[in-house]
Amino acid sequence: MRDMKYLIALLAIAGAAVSTMALRVHYMDPGLAPPCAITEKFDCGAVNHSRFAVFPPRTFDEDSKAGRHIPVAMFGILGYALIGVFALMGRWWLVFELAQVGFLFAAFLSYLEAYVLQKWCIYCVWSQGIIAAILLLTIIMLAMRWRQGRDVLKV
Repeated sequence: MRDMKYLIALLAIAGAAVSTMALRVHYMDPGLAPPCAITEKFDCGAVNHSRFAVFPPRTFDEDSKAGRHIPVAMFGILGYALIGVFALMGRWWLVFELAQVGFLFAAFLSYLEAYVLQKWCIYCVWSQGIIAAILLLTIIMLAMRWRQGRDVLKV
């Protein structure tokens, strides 16, 4: 059970790395083909340059360089960093809450990719898998602590 925090922290590092790769594509010249443009349906360049690649999403008539928007990948990097730190601290309830938010956020982005953009970003798919694994492992960790009679809210 003690090793679980290292596994979750390692997954968080992997998630931050994947988010960093997506952020790199976001800042690439849209005219260049990114290394993750695999097929017509898997094109992370198209996804990472869409209006949904920033928060708040750009409007249709807004220039892609205008306004103050935060790239969505930055939220991934920050979220994974917090998950990793709290996992190493053994703050399981906070890890669980962050993993839930991250999973739902990634699920919403997957919905946008599937039904609005109709293109997939391989980095986003990897991130969805990583955050799902973190959420599942955290649920297992909390269940094990609860079963042992430990307070799940404490270290």
